[in-house]
Parts: sequence; C-alpha cells; structure tokens
Amino acid sequence: MTTLRLILGDQLNPRHSWFARHRPDVLYVLMEVRQETDYVLHHAQKILAVLAAMRDFAGQLTAAGHRVHYLAIDDAGNRPSIPANLDLLIAHHGVTRFEYQAPDEWRLDQQLSRYASTLGMPSAMVDSEHFLTGRDDAATLFANRRQWLMEHFYRHMRSRHQVLLQDDGRPLGGQWNFDHDNRQAWPGLPHEPADWRRGHDHRALWQQIQAAGVASFGEPCADDLRWPLNRAEALEHLDAFVTQALPHFGSYQDALSYRATRLFHSLLSFALNTKMLHPREVIARAEEACRAGDVSLPAAEGFIRQILGWREYVRGVYWANMPEYEQLNFFDHRRPLPAWFWNGQTRMRCLAHSIGQSLAQAYAHHIQRLMVIGNFGLLAGLDPAALHRWYLGVYVDAFEWVELPNTLGMSQFADGGRLATKPYVSSAAYIDRMSDYCKGCHYDKRDRTGPRACPFNALYWDFFRRHRAQLEGQHRLAMVFRQLDRMDAGTLSAIEHKVRSLQDFETL
Repeated sequence: MTTLRLILGDQLNPRHSWFARHRPDVLYVLMEVRQETDYVLHHAQKILAVLAAMRDFAGQLTAAGHRVHYLAIDDAGNRPSIPANLDLLIAHHGVTRFEYQAPDEWRLDQQLSRYASTLGMPSAMVDSEHFLTGRDDAATLFANRRQWLMEHFYRHMRSRHQVLLQDDGRPLGGQWNFDHDNRQAWPGLPHEPADWRRGHDHRALWQQIQAAGVASFGEPCADDLRWPLNRAEALEHLDAFVTQALPHFGSYQDALSYRATRLFHSLLSFALNTKMLHPREVIARAEEACRAGDVSLPAAEGFIRQILGWREYVRGVYWANMPEYEQLNFFDHRRPLPAWFWNGQTRMRCLAHSIGQSLAQAYAHHIQRLMVIGNFGLLAGLDPAALHRWYLGVYVDAFEWVELPNTLGMSQFADGGRLATKPYVSSAAYIDRMSDYCKGCHYDKRDRTGPRACPFNALYWDFFRRHRAQLEGQHRLAMVFRQLDRMDAGTLSAIEHKVRSLQDFETL
C-alpha cells in the first residue's frame, strides 16, 4: 500500500503536518514540469528561484528520512503535464492512494480535482496550512454587504487574530490605520540598507533549464541569485528586514527613487508565497518589534496591513470571482504592450527604471507596479489580460491568486470596481511628488501637450474624458470631473491631439 503525496512548487513548507512523522508507505513527489514553466512566459529568475528551492526542499525531506521522488526538468521520463507524470509514477510505484495540498491557483485546483475524480482510488485534498483565512471566508464576511471594503476586512482580521490591540480590544494607538503617516518621499537619508540576501550560484541549473528548451525573459543572474533557497534562509531575511529596514518602512513605503531599488521593503513575498514563511510568524515578528519600541506603530501597522489585510483579502477576492475574473475588461482596453515592456528602453525615466529594474531583478515594489507601470497601462488603454500575463511572468513573487486581483482589479480597474473604489491613475504630479524620477527625464513633467510633454499628463485627462460615462457617478472622482469641466474646447482638443500623436507608444 503506497500513498503518493504531491507537493507543488509553491508548497515548500517543512512544518506542514504531513512531515510530522515518517511513514514508509508514503511517497512525496515534486516535479519540474513544462506545464508550469510554460503557461506564461516567465522571468528567468522566477524559474531559477522556484526550481532551486524545490530541489533544496526535496533534499531536506530526503535527509529527514522521507521517501521522495523528484522529477528534474531534463529527466528522460518527464512528461509535459502534472497528470501525465502522475500516471507514470502511480503505475511505477503501485500507488493505492493519492493526496495533494490545496492549490492556490484556480487552474491547478480544477486540474487536480478532475484528475483525482478519475483515478478510481481513494484521494484527498488537504489544507496547505498556510493562510489565516479559508478560501471562502471573505465572501462569507461580505455576503450581506453591497460592496467589499478591504478596511472592514482588515479590522475584522485584526480583532480575530488579536493583532496590535489593546487589552480592551481597541486598536493600539487609538486608530486602525496609519496610512496617512506613511506617504513620504525619500530624500536620500536614511540610507537604503545593504542587500542582506546571500547570493547563490545556479549556473548549472540554468544550463539544464536552457538545454531543456524552456523559454524565459529578463536577466537570469544565475551566478549570484539572491532569492532564498529554504526556510532557514528566509528566516534570516525576516530578521534582517525587521532590524534594518522596518523602522523606516512606514514613512517611505510609497516612495520611488532612481537611486534605490529596494529602499525599506522586506522582499519577503517570494518566501511567503512559496510557504517557506508563515504569515503569522511574520506578523508576530513585526508586532514584537513594535511593542519593544524598536519600530514605530505606523511602520509596524503599515507592514502588517499588507499581510494580515491585503494579502488575505485579495485571496478572498480571487476565489470568490474565478474563473470569470481573468476575462474582465471594464473599459474594453485592447492595445498591445509596447516592446519596451520587454527591454525597458523608453525615454520615460520612471518607466525605464521601474521596468528595467523588473527585468534585471524580477522585483519591483508595490508603488512601482501600481502607480508607474500599472498607471501607464490603464491610462494608455493596454489590454489588461496581456498586462496580467506580463506581471504574472516578470515578478518572482507572482502567483495568480495574488497577482490577478492586484493587476486586473487594483491596477487596471478591469473588474469595474469590485476590488478598488476608484481607478488608481495619476498625472506626472504624483510621480514627481513621490520620486526623483522626473529629474533629468527627457519629458517635461509640467507640460501637458507640447512636443516634450510628459505623456502621463495628456493621457490622464484623456482617460477621464473617454470614460466619463462609466466613472462620473463615483463620488471620489467628483473633483476630477469638475476640473475637466473647467477646461475650454481648445485645451481639450490639444489633449486629444497629443494623445493621438503618441500612436502605439512604441517610440516614447
């Protein structure tokens, strides 16, 4: 009697209850499969980081005395899909029971559910033991509410998990949210901490990936890849973040700078999303630092809100709205992505830096993703499905359950407001206020329609002109439309002409 337990590439949690005892009748299976490397075009570092971590995890399980079967990308018997490989392994090992942890992506959930139903043997899906909510908890919480609001969900989670609360149950510091304290531009001091992540030499693995014919984009950095291999390393990163960066994270979490790529962000999302770290321990570590006086309450609260609030919330949005969510296109935007999304070669300094950094590091922080790259995508009318595939491929921490709502909902408003209460767009003014990108840029941040006017300015006003019928009723946009109404016919005509002159955006 043999039970096969499948472990996916984002289920690298050595503390899962599966591993609490050794069972000679259990075979653990991990596989590097083309289905997963190829379903979108991925950044080279994402492929490397996931496969390297999977190999390390398999080694840990083997060293701990568990039975493990590992299928490498270049194994002769490796098939292109998970079910095809499972069929071979089940037959080879005489498997009589199949188990798997709940996948976080809808496509894998459906695939494995269908596969298990056709096996003709006992099977079971078990919890991944990672999240602080169930798939349907958010939908249940909002069942009788007209609109979902993250702030309501976040306060519910703070109370439910007793995070940053006083003894009487009220929020520490007398308020739930310190977002208004966390919107400062970075003046250059305090200095960005040195990169605390150790480098790994994955050149041999990269050669295997290339020899197998796996397509990718971006810089592989195979000789010095800095994404963690395992939980022990991820815990080191957590400690370094809390001591070196979290004290300044709050003030500068929305800041943008040409002189820095990480600033005071944690870079823990890859470790979290592959389950090396549990969100509860990350939250607890930040709260402990706050209560000890090492980190300010606004800094700790702002960081905790991203994990306890936003991360769990978007997962709830994902499971409540799939599979139709990925097809939504509220504004019917259809433009293809300009070629510079794949090489970073644009004269718009903010985009050149944010996209260039993404291609070089497989990472950009949330404001670069939302208010630079995503802002341009929405204003320019880029196809949200194409942008979704780009985001899903380019970022090392991007798995569909978290990336899709953030891209289609928060960034592109393609869901018509299910996730965000308004489109997150801006002219050059916001980017200039929060960054040093505009200094030395080819384009003039103050000009709206001239030959070297920043494209964000005309695109911003043309966006609201084009979509007035869909957006005018939103009270948070009332001031925008009042300003639009004050513009004379000549100004509006000049804006339209400027936008038409940008054509397909390839030469920006």
